[in-house]
Amino acid sequence: MKYVIRWAFFVVGLIFFSLGISITINVQHLGVHPWDVLSVGLFEKIGLSIGTWNILIGICLIAVTWILDRSYIKLGTFLNAFIVGAFVDLFLWLDFLPKASHSWTDIVIILVGIVMMGLAGGIYNAARVGSGPRDGFMLSISDKLGAPIRRVRIITESTVLVVGLLLGGPVFIFTFVFTFIQSPLFQYAYLYFVKIIDRLTMENQLLKTKAR
Repeated sequence: MKYVIRWAFFVVGLIFFSLGISITINVQHLGVHPWDVLSVGLFEKIGLSIGTWNILIGICLIAVTWILDRSYIKLGTFLNAFIVGAFVDLFLWLDFLPKASHSWTDIVIILVGIVMMGLAGGIYNAARVGSGPRDGFMLSISDKLGAPIRRVRIITESTVLVVGLLLGGPVFIFTFVFTFIQSPLFQYAYLYFVKIIDRLTMENQLLKTKAR
């Protein structure tokens, strides 16, 4: 049962994370997250779909991480790439999310998306069933180079941002705001839900012990 609890939080977190990405993509003229700049840029230049590019980028990152340090690769790492990509495409295809009006309401919409991504990211990571492809990639590089995670993240996301920009991806003010809002929300949600998941799994284990 403890695995059911962890996987339930993981999947719910990923779905809401995907929803957050889709919300921000609908108001992309304000800027999107660096990794989404790359996905949108590839979509604009080559075709396929934004979700498909999300999956393909994730697979490439998993392959590199596997070579550098496979300890960061778990089942959840693979599922992360496929679930997020599939649900981003699904939400965009369903076409039920608010569209850009090029007014102040777009700022509210993108803030909702950023907040959702920050909290949902903390939730699915709190399940601890595997790092996301991007996280595992950056952590493995940090380990190999002995460099601080923050520095590796800044360099990696800056490089991704430049490539995405050259491909025509949407870069604007909120592209640079993402980290300042998402990071603290991610940390809060992660620490909070780790406690909740641990408590739920522990209570379940106690119930099993008593039943015996």
